[in-house]
Amino acid sequence: MKNNEKIVIIGAVAAGSKCAFKLKREKPEFDITIYTLEDVVSYSACGLPYYIGGQIKSSENLIVRKPDDYKKAGLNLFLKHKLLSINPSNKTIKVLDLENNREFQDHYDKLVLATGAKPFVPDIENINLKNIYTLRTIQDGIKIREQMLKSKNAIIIGGGYIGIELLESFNRNGLEVKLIEFAEHIMPLFDGEMAEKIEKHITEASCGKVELLTSNSIVKFEGENGKVKKAITATGREIETDMVVICVGVRPTVDYLEDSGIETGIKGAIRINKNMQTNIPDIYAIGDCAENINLITNSPCWIPLGSTANKEGRCCAVNLSGQKEEFAGVLGSAVTRYNGFTMSLTGLTERDAKIQGYEVETATVTKKDKAGYMPEVKNITIKVIVDKKSRKILGAQAIGCGDADKRINTVTSAIVSGKSIDDFVNLDMTYAPPYSPSIDPLLTALANVQQKLEKN
Repeated sequence: MKNNEKIVIIGAVAAGSKCAFKLKREKPEFDITIYTLEDVVSYSACGLPYYIGGQIKSSENLIVRKPDDYKKAGLNLFLKHKLLSINPSNKTIKVLDLENNREFQDHYDKLVLATGAKPFVPDIENINLKNIYTLRTIQDGIKIREQMLKSKNAIIIGGGYIGIELLESFNRNGLEVKLIEFAEHIMPLFDGEMAEKIEKHITEASCGKVELLTSNSIVKFEGENGKVKKAITATGREIETDMVVICVGVRPTVDYLEDSGIETGIKGAIRINKNMQTNIPDIYAIGDCAENINLITNSPCWIPLGSTANKEGRCCAVNLSGQKEEFAGVLGSAVTRYNGFTMSLTGLTERDAKIQGYEVETATVTKKDKAGYMPEVKNITIKVIVDKKSRKILGAQAIGCGDADKRINTVTSAIVSGKSIDDFVNLDMTYAPPYSPSIDPLLTALANVQQKLEKN
């Protein structure tokens, strides 16, 4: 390995910035250049719904590092530069300087692709009307917040994590909102009966200002003076609106891969090994543009999350420095909330476990999250999914106004360590009345599954 090795990183949000700063600490002698499409770097896209809602007062609070921080660290950062193509045979890339509209080539010894993902925009008539938005960048968040403050009603298309977080923000600001979800239920990552409970809470907690339209979609927008004014659904309903936000998911940003020979997989994401390497020597991929491995099924998946991007950025830096580190994979652990109601899951749902060929046993319990006599006690509902054959835990979901997410974190550790339900059912979890009943609701759910397994 050369002392003056040149590393080129494409992307400077979560994965790219994490990789760059870690690598510079490990190998200060390396020449590290970062090209990024945006003019803002190293920010928390996950915090954007909370900025829009007003809980975070300034978008500046979402920025972790500024360009001067890169310069002080000895990193060469170029804003508003787009990767056009890669030529692995001579280790060059073609880049477009967007400010000067100038194309040029750069050479690398090692190349790291951290180009992230971009919002998927469905093919809807008149989709280009003004006041129709997607949410991915800080500028997106600023525009949506400005329009929200001028609006009385809104449409959100997509009932996943971002859609629900935006729904909470709009509801906090007094808007009347119609949320349109193509699937049978909102939060379709959850099993149906859990999603129904989520829908019930959102409807009841929204003071009549939120309507959930599931098994539906928008087929056409109509406007006035170039601005959206109405949406027409697949069922023929016409909805007046001041603004629309499309939250139907993202796709990996990989348009520069043509003729590069770099392999892709799920959803077109870049295929990598556990060292973050692509199939082309000296080219790595990390973050939302890269494929993952599901830790339960050991098969490829694509679950773009900020937490994963940061872990992969660190792992890539360690390997680029000449050390060895593996990133084993993901469970898809996630959490969000709506007006104090937590929704969290990890691993496989019952639905997905059956699709993967597992024969499963499940249990769902609703219990107090603390001792019943504590004034702040709340209900939570926990569902656990267990493989009948191995008796290993495959996944869990927890929802409710109480402390649901900490139970999911516990299950995550059990899955990663390969614990069976029999190992886990007597786990010595912490107990004190302000934190849990004497028998934690999670252990109750697992005991219920164990009893079902014994009867079979």
